[in-house]
Amino acid sequence: MQLVRPGPEHLASYVAALERGWSADNERGLDAAREEFSRIEADAAAFLASMEDREAKGPPITLPDGSMAKRLPGFRRWLWDGEFCGSIGLRWQPGTTALPPYCLGHIGYAVVPWKQRLGYAKSALRFMLPEARAIGLPYVEITTDPDNIASSKRMEASWLSTSSNRGSLAASLACAFASRSHNGYAAGSRRLGSYPSGNCRTT
Repeated sequence: MQLVRPGPEHLASYVAALERGWSADNERGLDAAREEFSRIEADAAAFLASMEDREAKGPPITLPDGSMAKRLPGFRRWLWDGEFCGSIGLRWQPGTTALPPYCLGHIGYAVVPWKQRLGYAKSALRFMLPEARAIGLPYVEITTDPDNIASSKRMEASWLSTSSNRGSLAASLACAFASRSHNGYAAGSRRLGSYPSGNCRTT
């Protein structure tokens, strides 16, 4: 499995995942998938271009309560093993590690159900950490559902497999369980943990 920048050659497989009922938005589900269908049908090139928005030129974010919030700089990568497997995104505020209250974390990800339990999410997190380091983040905050034990363990395993300072994991995590994410954005939620990016190395 690799992370790819979404391109025309990947789009048909992404659409097929949407047609099977998958959505990266775990709160709005099918509604969000229908919106993406509409965007792709209207202008596929613009949809793909929106996956890379490092200057936050895109429209505001719609929060679960229907309110609007400023979009953060960010980009998305698709998990790919010959077909679409899921999506992972990185977002940040320039010049700081802080995030606004409505943003659950620097990284958000979702794997399609038929590709789960293959280690893809752990690999995607490992591949994304050097990207965070490259934009100047010394660590990333990631949030998961309090009941999602597998996701929590996946995050810990990803950090352990990329850090040269494996013995300090307990000291590096600032655990605070949070509510479920809305594609990475929500109001009044707290983070699960901070994962250092400075010691990352891919193998």
